[in-house]
Amino acid sequence: MKYRHAALLLLALSPLAANAGTVRGEVGRDLADARAEVRADLAEERAKLDNENLSLRDGLRFGRGHHEDAAQRETLPEAEITANGDLIVDGKAVALDDRQRSQLRAYRGQVIALAKLGIDAGERAAMLAIDATDVGLFRLVFGAMTGSLERKVKATVVREIQPAVLQICRSLPALRDSQQALAGTVPEFRPYATLEEDDVADCERDVRRDLAMR
Repeated sequence: MKYRHAALLLLALSPLAANAGTVRGEVGRDLADARAEVRADLAEERAKLDNENLSLRDGLRFGRGHHEDAAQRETLPEAEITANGDLIVDGKAVALDDRQRSQLRAYRGQVIALAKLGIDAGERAAMLAIDATDVGLFRLVFGAMTGSLERKVKATVVREIQPAVLQICRSLPALRDSQQALAGTVPEFRPYATLEEDDVADCERDVRRDLAMR
């Protein structure tokens, strides 16, 4: 019976095999286009991080409290940190001295650095997924039919990006220290200092759990 199935599969693939070079070329061009599009989109996102104001109302929460505090955060006025270190709350600039502005600028830089780590991990995951599909025609079709290609992509992505995502989690203590320092010197910033001590443990636990489910 298994030989019969193999024969039927080969028969179904025979029209493709006759034009394998053409199909392979088209697949290769599509994958190259996909790589270029991912790189362009994520380069745009990195540029936005560098140039646009950093929103504070969304907060930085991980684990159980993230959803619980969502409603409370919605009641806060919009707040942003500009590239120059200005703090704007509800559309109005907060009066700051040079030390406070320097702290805000440094904090903004920390948050952006973590966001870029996330973008880097996302780009790496996308490229790995694209590379995993850049296989021979028979393997591509057979893998899609059996589900082995999807399993390969998931396993590769998890293995490669988990260290990068965990690096973000392990950077949270320093970010929390900056938040607490700012909360002490800039009262208007205090409602937006939402990181807690257990966020690191929650972050790592959730990352490991979520990746294990993929």
